[in-house]
Amino acid sequence: MSGDSELTVEGLAHDLNNVFETLSEAAEVLSSDPKWTKLASTIRRSVRRGERIVTSLNETISDSGDLTEILDNAVQHAEDVLTFTRGTAILYSRRVDPGVTLPGSQAAWERVFVNLFLNAAQANPQGAEVEIGASCSGGVVTLTVTDNGPGIPASILPAIFEPNVTTKKSRGRRGLGLHIVQSIVADHGGTVTARNHQPRGAVFTVTLPQSGVA
Repeated sequence: MSGDSELTVEGLAHDLNNVFETLSEAAEVLSSDPKWTKLASTIRRSVRRGERIVTSLNETISDSGDLTEILDNAVQHAEDVLTFTRGTAILYSRRVDPGVTLPGSQAAWERVFVNLFLNAAQANPQGAEVEIGASCSGGVVTLTVTDNGPGIPASILPAIFEPNVTTKKSRGRRGLGLHIVQSIVADHGGTVTARNHQPRGAVFTVTLPQSGVA
């Protein structure tokens, strides 16, 4: 990374930390009123997640640790987003083998799962169900996120991970979530694919080496 790039990341981190400090102070003010304690708690969790993302910008590839904690944080953040955007809560189930670790920062993998969860919620706003799978065999980690939505239209399936590709008609939907997923997975030496399955829904599958970048 060039010196200019390092300065850019360092400056971005500095400015974002100032934003987080302001939000934290606002949360403290809100928490003094019982009417706003839930919102204050949500702001604090979002600030902590933002701080983890900023920290991850300068982290090297290593085992990120507890997958359960990554999933717990991702579920919490997705639920926070859905609560305050008036979305319907997701029903989750897990099939996670013990001892699975992911290379890289915890914050990066939280971003992967949050984007996949919110994608599922947006695909089925009447009541999304998500099944999370994780296993490791032969040094290869396989992650799956399966939803019960209508599936991905055949016309956009080949381009689903490209920026600005989306099935949402809502204003402001830029179609970046799945592109972010692919970018993070690729940065960690992995691949992500999407397919439809019967009777309905979509499956996103991530495969990557368990330790470091291939």
